Amino acid sequence: MYFHGGDWLLGSAERWSNDALNHMVSDELNTVVVSVEYRLYPEVRFPVPYLDCLAAAKHFLSAEVLAKYSIDPERVAVSGASVGGNLAAAVAQGISTDDAVSVKFSIQALIYPMLQALDFNTPSYLQNQDVPVLYRGLAVRFWLQYLGVDLSLQPQLLVNNHSSSHHVSPELRARVNWTTLLPLRFKKNHRPVAVDKGSQRLVKEVPALLDARASPLLAGPEVLAKCPRAYVLTCENDVLRDDGLMYARRLQDAGVTVTSSHYDDGFHGCFSFIVWPVEFDIGKRLVRGYITWLQNNL
Repeated sequence: MYFHGGDWLLGSAERWSNDALNHMVSDELNTVVVSVEYRLYPEVRFPVPYLDCLAAAKHFLSAEVLAKYSIDPERVAVSGASVGGNLAAAVAQGISTDDAVSVKFSIQALIYPMLQALDFNTPSYLQNQDVPVLYRGLAVRFWLQYLGVDLSLQPQLLVNNHSSSHHVSPELRARVNWTTLLPLRFKKNHRPVAVDKGSQRLVKEVPALLDARASPLLAGPEVLAKCPRAYVLTCENDVLRDDGLMYARRLQDAGVTVTSSHYDDGFHGCFSFIVWPVEFDIGKRLVRGYITWLQNNL
């Protein structure tokens, strides 16, 4: 089951790059691929895209559908890129902890996933803030749109004033604390950003900022421990690099087997650059690594 990217605003299962990718996976793995058309902004906001994807997953994992398409219930994967990775991670958590769902995903494959909205000053957000195609300010704007937050609050989020609130417990902060979760080589000379204690209303007025269905990185260790084996792909030149690296670390700490695949020459969006006229070698290498992992693990 594949969830496309597009920042909860753009994209489609029928987009040429998504369609090409899913045909490759289907052909090379001899597998059924379901690419989900979830509803987008501005028609809907959180939690609707998540609920759309969760409903699709529950339907797909039903005994009737699995039997109809001759699917082995022990070999079902969920995957997605960018915000599709966000949705895949959130859905994997939701399915894993739902006792009413008898068939669970066996693996999850997340491509440079967008996983948290509490810290927009991680080393990768600062290092790559002006790197296309996902600029730091644009990423914050997409989060505001998805969560239904007034866009005038963007400056507050850019300086992390929303994360200073007493509504954000030390336990939650620890789940996105890059100073402890990132490998040393990614921290470089960065320091945590000081925040203004006067902006406590932000989280109180927008509780979705702390909702793990929107920000899967905020899920507790008891939830992560139930999640399937994971493949987490990250790119050096991407504001979302640290989201993926932190999630890989937290999954591992919870006892989940994780393959962390990092590309020093990768950038956000390059996973889609596999079809003319944007056919890049880096895109082909990312997709080849992804398919190879699926072949070996699904």
